[in-house]
Amino acid sequence: MRLLVGISGSTGAIYGIRLLQVLRGLPDVETHLIVSSPAKRTIVEETEFSVKEVEGLASRVYDNRDIGAAPASGSFKTAGMVILPCSIRTASALATSSGDTLLCRAGDVTLKEGRPLIVGVREAPLHVGHLRQLTALAEIGAVIFPPVPAFYDRPRTLDDVVNHTVGRILARLGVTHDLVREWTGTRPTPAGSP
Repeated sequence: MRLLVGISGSTGAIYGIRLLQVLRGLPDVETHLIVSSPAKRTIVEETEFSVKEVEGLASRVYDNRDIGAAPASGSFKTAGMVILPCSIRTASALATSSGDTLLCRAGDVTLKEGRPLIVGVREAPLHVGHLRQLTALAEIGAVIFPPVPAFYDRPRTLDDVVNHTVGRILARLGVTHDLVREWTGTRPTPAGSP
């Protein structure tokens, strides 16, 4: 399976890094990575990883300025693309089909080819301009997937929270993993409990 991964300049670079770590450990998964310039700065500011270390997690890395690279064409077959995290700027460019960077062009190609595009938008609060852009992006086929923590698994660490989001994204792509347990329902309430 060939999968495109994009990391844009929003906060939350650790989500994209963890996605790459998990994918690297899976057999028959080939990851193709595009990192924006703002993302490179965010990686250094927010994590203990260097950009080189993050790029080393991928099978292949592309320069975001190279709009002639392989992922710019629909003939470059992939199982889909995940942009995690995704800035509002990148989401807006995707919503308006503005492909002036490889990241945005590859996302647009993913949509036009009918392949899954999962966009982990990181912004809060959202104003109506953001919501309009995200709605337009969803209307053209993207999956809007903000990394919102879930607590039914009772996370104990930040890693637990990150793993839950990454696991849910992998499940959306049909990728088998063991990061998230399947929800089996609530526990029965003991008799006499409020």
